[in-house]
Amino acid sequence: DYGSGNLRSVAKAFERAVRDISASISVAVSDDVDVIAKADRIVLPGVGAFGDCLRGVGAIEGLREVLHKRVIEDARPFMGICVGMQLMAERGLEHGEHAGFGWLRGAIALMSPQSPDLKIPHMGWNLLRDRQSHKVLNACPDPAHAYFVHSYALSEFDPGQVLAMTRHGQAIPAMVGRDNMIGTQFHPEKSQAFGLKLIADFLRWRP
Repeated sequence: DYGSGNLRSVAKAFERAVRDISASISVAVSDDVDVIAKADRIVLPGVGAFGDCLRGVGAIEGLREVLHKRVIEDARPFMGICVGMQLMAERGLEHGEHAGFGWLRGAIALMSPQSPDLKIPHMGWNLLRDRQSHKVLNACPDPAHAYFVHSYALSEFDPGQVLAMTRHGQAIPAMVGRDNMIGTQFHPEKSQAFGLKLIADFLRWRP
């Protein structure tokens, strides 16, 4: 909890997924660095502007450092959602340039659909395309539609770090990942059965 994101709906979706797989997992929403330092898995949601979300993380003393330790050094499973995924990139170009976490290659840039009929923000259901093999994604339905709400997307990316694409007048990375981390530009908590399945597989994932 760094002051950005629909935490209630995300927490409820994770609690539902825990019930679906009958797991002994406790879901906590917290801004306590000590709690996060002991977490087996970390989820970073995000709604709003890249820079605002980055400042929200920075406003909690020790949060940036504990995220780096648990995700990068300790290799705990991590999921970034929407702007939480975007913060994983090297930089964001929304209202100026901001240095991201640098966990994934690329920049977060304003979308520019080729058709004037396609509006920004990109809002609604879109098909996931060009899916790659990944344990969090393999058992999910194919084809799958996910729910998106965003105006900025990952660009200048490493194709080897893209797990699925979508289209909104241009090709957009919909899901990214490497090693012990994944990120979704879409909102799994709003993506109904597909989103719950993705969350459940993330909870079972052993990178």
